[in-house]
Amino acid sequence: MRSSTALAVLAMALIGHVAGQEAEPVTDNPVGVVYKATLPKEPFFKGAALDGNVKGFITAMAAEDANGVRFKLKFENLPKEGGPFLYHLHVDPAPDGNCTKTLAHLDPFERGEETPCNATDPASCQVGDLSGKYGKVISDPFEAEYTDYYASTKEGIGAFFGNRSFVLHYANKTRLTCADFVHLKDAVPPSNVTYTHPPLTTPVSSKPYEATPSTTGAAGQSSTTGVAELPSSTATPIPSSASSNMLSASFLVAGITLLLAVL
Repeated sequence: MRSSTALAVLAMALIGHVAGQEAEPVTDNPVGVVYKATLPKEPFFKGAALDGNVKGFITAMAAEDANGVRFKLKFENLPKEGGPFLYHLHVDPAPDGNCTKTLAHLDPFERGEETPCNATDPASCQVGDLSGKYGKVISDPFEAEYTDYYASTKEGIGAFFGNRSFVLHYANKTRLTCADFVHLKDAVPPSNVTYTHPPLTTPVSSKPYEATPSTTGAAGQSSTTGVAELPSSTATPIPSSASSNMLSASFLVAGITLLLAVL
């Protein structure tokens, strides 16, 4: 009986070590490579209560020291209800604007949809859960800028998003609209969109969206002012990939020790 219990503990530790692995930072992103995703003129969700579609874009480029990716985004003309809105990087592009075909969130470390995303510990989140890590869309217009250390502009790894898409969701996760990322050197930007190199300043959002944002004031969370409180790109320490695995390793050691004690 004791042996069975010990084996069960060991199995749980192994599962936690594999399936519960936290995201690892990317420190060798190619500097100077820029990707951009611009929302189309028409929404994917036909029942959207708005004129045309949400207007907006996400631009992304590696930080100057190659540690992480600097994201800049702006959304406006949002629906008057159904928020606060969520946005995520998704696994596949959206052929012909079909947001359903983007599949699930970008999640190379298999955190899963049910694993809680702790905004004060972004490594605990799915790589693609940008609004979970840095705040939901709570105002119209909404602007934000931040450095994410887990998504990547480096081709060939699971965290690479340059050939993928992002999806803007209602609060109930219905897919409102989406757009594919394109490499700006290879693309002809739409005539009504001008790319501006992302400044290194803290964003300011206006016209707070009618919702009840968090009042905790934690890093990456929304405040009652409708302004996304984002960590400074110069003050935020680069996460350690070694520390992100300490918890699962501890479970593994505990399981093995218990098994040896009863055998």
